[in-house]
Amino acid sequence: MSRFLPPDPSQGDERTIGGYAAVHARPAAFEGKDGASYSVELLVDATGEAARPFGAFLLFVQWKRYGAQGVDGHLESEFLAWGSTRAEALAAVGAMELPAVQGVLDALIQRRREAAR
Repeated sequence: MSRFLPPDPSQGDERTIGGYAAVHARPAAFEGKDGASYSVELLVDATGEAARPFGAFLLFVQWKRYGAQGVDGHLESEFLAWGSTRAEALAAVGAMELPAVQGVLDALIQRRREAAR
């Protein structure tokens, strides 16, 4: 059973992707230019580069439109921010403002459409 948790603005700047998740205690959701619903997760992975060992990227989970609730696919960005630690890279990508994240999603959807042609 879910319950409503009121936003807590003391947790961050809800205009950024990291701040939104902290303030609302849930991932942000977006409508893609394809009309599908997506939620986004901030992830970090090793880059293999000594100068910037960790890179952060966005993973967009696409939700089913019809039928039983569930996942219908996903899109992931390239590395968008780097750091010398996982936390540093995560903080850097978390500082992205929500319109920029929407732009990343729309660009990924466009690339998927072009690849399907």
